[in-house]
Amino acid sequence: MRDQRRTDIKVGITVIIGLFIFLWILGWAKNITVNANRKEISVEFGSVAGLTVGDPVTINGVRKGYVDDIKLSGNVVMTKLNLDDDIALKEDAKFSVMMLDLMGGKKVEIYPGNSNLAMDYAKTQRGEFVGDVATSMAMLGSVQNDLVDVIKQVKISLNAVNQTLTDQKFNKDLKTSVANLSDVTENLNLLLKNNSAEINQILKSGNELTKNINDFIKTNRDSISATISSIHDVLVTSKDLLTKVNTFVDKTNASQNNLGKFLSDKDLMNDLKATIGQVKDLTKILVDQLKSKGVEVNAHIF
Repeated sequence: MRDQRRTDIKVGITVIIGLFIFLWILGWAKNITVNANRKEISVEFGSVAGLTVGDPVTINGVRKGYVDDIKLSGNVVMTKLNLDDDIALKEDAKFSVMMLDLMGGKKVEIYPGNSNLAMDYAKTQRGEFVGDVATSMAMLGSVQNDLVDVIKQVKISLNAVNQTLTDQKFNKDLKTSVANLSDVTENLNLLLKNNSAEINQILKSGNELTKNINDFIKTNRDSISATISSIHDVLVTSKDLLTKVNTFVDKTNASQNNLGKFLSDKDLMNDLKATIGQVKDLTKILVDQLKSKGVEVNAHIF
């Protein structure tokens, strides 16, 4: 009877220990904690790419919480993060959904920030999805047609380059061009070497000329300034004179002055032409008389 009781006690203790271990493992797997002093924060993401409830939340790579809830709200995903009480996030903290491992697991990585202001945990934060292998493969699939075309074009270009490089005439011309370039370079070096003294003298003369010009400008700065000022005055006066001449011509063309009125008066011009014709006739008569018998004057006075 006593041995039976001992056996029952051992079995009971074993069951209790096993149940405790099971509950501990279950709580660890499901992030169940008895600590009431924890922090909750709401973060919205455009996409969580397979993030599930219970996935870890890390701060600078150290696990400090878990994903407590995920809900779809319109075009965004609302998540609730359950964090340890000892963390201190700043106002400029950043939240990112990223890969946990190569098997496709996800986590929320938090950069705590450097601001002097603490985060308002009651305010919904904005996070981002930084991508993973699946996203990269999907992106590669979207550009695979363009990538194939690019590879084809590169292949065509390489074939063209190979054909050009294997062309004997092209190789011969290329060698000739390189040889000519080498000869030109050698001749140029020889020219510079043989005429280095003259080149140095030209450079020296140029420096002296520049120095003399600078000295001349410094010495005659006042005279140059006065000359420039005089030229400016002349230009201003010439501009005024041209303006007056243009105004006079415009008024003459518009018959707004005496000369314009004189030129535009048809009767006056006709009389002037007639007078000139008469003077011409009189002059002709006087010339003819001078050439023959002299000037005859027949005056009839009444």
